[in-house]
Amino acid sequence: MIEHTPIPFRAFLTALVLPFFLSHAGAAHAKDTRDIDASVDVALQSFKKEVKGAEEYLKAATGVLVMPDVKKVGFVVGAQWGEGALRVGGKSVDYYKMEAGSAGFQAGYQKANFVFLFLTQEALDSFRASSGWGAGVDAGVTVVDASTPTMSADTLKAKSSVVAFAFGKEGLMGGWSGKGTKFTKLKK
Repeated sequence: MIEHTPIPFRAFLTALVLPFFLSHAGAAHAKDTRDIDASVDVALQSFKKEVKGAEEYLKAATGVLVMPDVKKVGFVVGAQWGEGALRVGGKSVDYYKMEAGSAGFQAGYQKANFVFLFLTQEALDSFRASSGWGAGVDAGVTVVDASTPTMSADTLKAKSSVVAFAFGKEGLMGGWSGKGTKFTKLKK
């Protein structure tokens, strides 16, 4: 008689679900620069409508990374991905992909827009020089939900040199943490 060792339930779910997440994350890289810029324009308009003080924040930033329609899915194992543009002086200068993976108690799907404000030239230069910038690793990022009370740009700058706003959320999933999120420049 052959004896079978039971596979832990969590490992079984990981093996079952991980290929699904990875295949969907890879599919996110098909956009061209025109599509990305169009999505970025829409996300910035939403940012200005939904976030009090948005115009002041944009003026205070030396660079703005806009990641529209970032998708996050999870069932024990989670993945998050999206593409966007870095704008300096109102013009797209580079394009980036955003990716993250996680494991733990989680389930659901969510789509949201993110705007990362680089409030110092040093933070912007560090981001642009990196071959794979990690939020929470290469720089501390203060995450602000669009529903929080308005703070001045100076107050935000005192907290961190990089501030991220999450807005336009659809779906149901837990909050967002920048830790483990990696940004890589796209070759377009």
